[in-house]
This record gives sequence, C-alpha cells and structure tokens, in this order.
Amino acid sequence: MRNNTMGSLIWLRLMRFTNQSNQLSNDFLKRFDLTTAQFDVLAQIQLHQPLTQSELADRVTVTQGGISRMLARLETEGYIVRKQDWKTKTINLTEKAEAILEEAMPAQLAFQTSFFEDVLTKEEEKTLYRLMTRVHKHSQKKGLPSE
Repeated sequence: MRNNTMGSLIWLRLMRFTNQSNQLSNDFLKRFDLTTAQFDVLAQIQLHQPLTQSELADRVTVTQGGISRMLARLETEGYIVRKQDWKTKTINLTEKAEAILEEAMPAQLAFQTSFFEDVLTKEEEKTLYRLMTRVHKHSQKKGLPSE
C-alpha cells in the first residue's frame, strides 16, 4: 500500500470531487427540472443528433439499462422523439428540449467552470486539463488486471 499511496490519494480526491460536483450540479439543475445525467444526455443528443441509442450510450456516463429508462422518461416528458428509419431508431430533441438547453447550457457551463476558475490560474487549468487527459487516455488502454 505504501508504494501506491499518492495514486490512491489522487483517485480518492477525484472521486470525492466528482461526487460533490454531481451533487451540486443536480441541485443547480433543479431549476430547469433536470438531473446532471439528463443534462448530459440532452447535451450529447443536441451535439450529435440524430443518433442511435447505442451511439448515445457510448457518449454518456449512463449504463445501457439506465439510458433506456432515461430515454423513455425524456420521451414521456416531451424532451426527445425517437424515429424509426427502416432498421434504425434515431433520437432527436424536441423544441421543448432545445428551449431548456438554450437557457440551461450557459448557466450549467458557468457553474461548472467556477469550480476551477475560482481557485486556479489559467496556466494551472491548462496543466490540470493536460494531466487529466493523459491519465484518462492511459486508463482507456488499461484493461482489468489479470487475476
């Protein structure tokens, strides 16, 4: 454990920050009647529409089962429409979702940015981004350890 202490501490700090950030974002996004996960899904649909459910699942942090339930709920609430085009079912935003995102997107981005801009210099932000990108890319290559 001694040799892995700093890596473990970094990982724990990242997990705590992520959990706290998600909690604060969920509270912040209540004014738009959205959760952080719903916001992420709607933002990804907006950027890449039309897209399939599996394409969407690859882009968000929601599980495949979770994405099915969330899409059903978003469709019921009038945020998305699913269209069958021969064998492929695609997802698009409705005008209602576009209107919500037009208001929520800049507010949520400013809220999230404040976590970093309030305490880091521009140079520190760039360094953190570079380091996190490097760690993330490495983690994508790394499989589960052999037993």
